[in-house]
Amino acid sequence: QVHLVESGGGSVQPGGSLRLSCTASDDTLDYFAVNWIRQAPGKEREGVSCINSSEGVKMYADSVKGRFTISRDVAANMVYLQMDMLKPEDAAVYYCAINVSPWCDRRTVTDKIRMDDFTSWGQGTQVTVSS
Repeated sequence: QVHLVESGGGSVQPGGSLRLSCTASDDTLDYFAVNWIRQAPGKEREGVSCINSSEGVKMYADSVKGRFTISRDVAANMVYLQMDMLKPEDAAVYYCAINVSPWCDRRTVTDKIRMDDFTSWGQGTQVTVSS
């Protein structure tokens, strides 16, 4: 399985910004959709965003739409999540995950996360939003 590493997490005040990075050990990100998923303490996993392999489709959970932007750098084997206007409810561990399909499934940003929708996960990066 491909090795994924997330970075860029940290602690910010409400209204602040962070850019998360997901780096793959090979070119897997070029051929499959990639999701960002978060989990807050005591909460279920929550799908945040998805980008397909061709970058033609991007999906966002309603809770982050207009504030988060997903993008990818094929040559660098990286996917990013730019997070602006952060809110306390955004605090969570953020994971990148490789989808089983080249195309995003809307279910992954609207419904409960199913582990069988993904083939690989990173270790997660912590995002804290507090005053």
